[in-house]
Amino acid sequence: MNCESVLHQIEVAVKTLIEIVSQLEEDDLQKKPIPHKQSIGELLEHIAIICEADWRIANEATQEEMEKFYANVSYRTLKSIENGLMTNFHSLKNNYMKLSDTELLSRTTSYWGVTYTRYEWLLEILAHVYHHRGQLHAMLVHCYNKDLKILMFE
Repeated sequence: MNCESVLHQIEVAVKTLIEIVSQLEEDDLQKKPIPHKQSIGELLEHIAIICEADWRIANEATQEEMEKFYANVSYRTLKSIENGLMTNFHSLKNNYMKLSDTELLSRTTSYWGVTYTRYEWLLEILAHVYHHRGQLHAMLVHCYNKDLKILMFE
């Protein structure tokens, strides 16, 4: 399995997210383009957690374990979001690079019943990060007229 290529693409997304975060002010974290939906800060906190949370899910964490994890993680400032993005990405990368091909091909089941190989879970993490990065970009550009002037892809 070529995890290095997939991890590189996740890293591209994380680096562009950090570029986006560097253009924000702390006040931006409270903005909600749509009432009753996540604020920019809540979305960024979710994105910062993805690499670690989805790794745990890929390793069959229970719903209770995930609820406890989410309750104990907080990224409420721009700096903590940047740190969370990098820390959780590096942890994911280290965890995946240690897996053998047999482990990558082994199937695991999420607490809600979806079964993938660990490699498929890595692809899911890639899609998850890119999905929310696109959401964030659209919110900032279309709702707040922020011209980010960054390349979203290599």
